Amino acid sequence: MTAPSPAPVATADAPMVQRADHDGFAVLTLNRPASRNALSDAMIAALQKELDAIATDASLRAVVIAAHGPAFCAGHDLKEITGHRDDADRGRRFFADLMARCSAMMQTIVALPVPVIAAVEGVATAAGCQLVASCDLAVAGAGARFATPGVNIGLFCSTPMVALSRNVSRKHAMEMLLTGEMIGAEDAARMGLVNQVAPAGEALDGACAFAARIAAKSRLTLRTGKQAFYEQLEMGLADAYDYAARVMVENMMARDAEEGIGAFVEKRQPVWQEA
Repeated sequence: MTAPSPAPVATADAPMVQRADHDGFAVLTLNRPASRNALSDAMIAALQKELDAIATDASLRAVVIAAHGPAFCAGHDLKEITGHRDDADRGRRFFADLMARCSAMMQTIVALPVPVIAAVEGVATAAGCQLVASCDLAVAGAGARFATPGVNIGLFCSTPMVALSRNVSRKHAMEMLLTGEMIGAEDAARMGLVNQVAPAGEALDGACAFAARIAAKSRLTLRTGKQAFYEQLEMGLADAYDYAARVMVENMMARDAEEGIGAFVEKRQPVWQEA
């Protein structure tokens, strides 16, 4: 499919996060290219607001997060952080609030009832890499690069580590965290940080193709499956099977499962119920 274009970049007072709805999915575009789409206090708030609205939008079955400019997201705004060094507490309260709200926003992505797909062009560093890792799926343009470079400036990427270590192997995560070096899109795919590598400039096409395929599914089933996936990951094997079996039984009792199985048996397209 041909992906819809992101909303055009407008003036500096344009929304920090632009939303465009398509057939069954939404594209959220980070829109502060001059600051490399850094996760400033305001950017986190803007993204959180859009995610909260999507959580209750029954018309959507997937979300794509893209960005304008040469960087997908350069992590936290270091100029903003430096500015708070002059606070009476040397910035401690601001830093604690910033980390808490950023962590909450990342967890909102994981808890969202529909899959979230990152479309990455350019660099995704530090909390920007965390944003990619927090998404359920990711497509990278061939020129995309990823890093957790905090170690290079005396600030270990501890919060990005949480999402990164849940996506890639321990040794790959430690390599990125301890060296701070950039990795390319192909290495990111090999490590499991991204699902696909698209030609440069076509990450949004690939992400929207994912979203369109997912949008054809039952929203109830997507919500059930996504929640169960993350819940069972934190459990031991026996507990995970017990939990998954309970989820499966409840899913079997749902109208959409009855409809989907019936449609398969009758060789017709299912008609999903909004949920």
